[in-house]
Amino acid sequence: MSGQTLTEQLFDDSGAGKPDPFEMFEVWLDDAAKSEINDPIAMSLATVDSEGLPNCRAVLMNRHDRRGFVFFTNSNSAKGEELAENPKAALLFHWKSNRRQVRIRGDIEMVSSAEADEYFATRPRGSQIGAHASNQSHPLLSREALLKHWQAVEHQFDGQDVPRPPHWNGYRLVPSEIEFWENGEFRLHNRVRYLRNGEGWAAQRLNP
Repeated sequence: MSGQTLTEQLFDDSGAGKPDPFEMFEVWLDDAAKSEINDPIAMSLATVDSEGLPNCRAVLMNRHDRRGFVFFTNSNSAKGEELAENPKAALLFHWKSNRRQVRIRGDIEMVSSAEADEYFATRPRGSQIGAHASNQSHPLLSREALLKHWQAVEHQFDGQDVPRPPHWNGYRLVPSEIEFWENGEFRLHNRVRYLRNGEGWAAQRLNP
């Protein structure tokens, strides 16, 4: 399938859109895993602050399924506070080596505590300690102060498992819109947008 053009992948001979954007995403993610030098699961996350000013940063997609796309972060960070006030967001996967991107928009929901605990337990111990030590997005006196705090937390949990801090949580973007973009000759790019339609999806071709 990955050797076909986007429209060949997403539309049948009659011009009807195939009903499942998640299958297409899996194909493209698999292609990206083979071609991207670093982090094919990296995505830009866009949120909006209390004044309506957009904010954007790169995060890692830690899990995904038909429910949506999951990332984990400090709920006291800028993105955590923005999502608490306005639980809607946009994602962008840009796989430059394949000249492809996927744009996703939708509502944000928190994952369960059990799911957050499960994923936190898989993280490297140093990263677990860092989740306790860093007051993410807030002013920092010095790099030395951060390292000293990290060392203090390391000492605190010496010889025991590091528990997930209550402020470290998972967020799932539940998509209402997924758009696939593929580079085309003469800037006649291929664009196909999926819009949620009840329990299914409706596909639309878009002008480049």
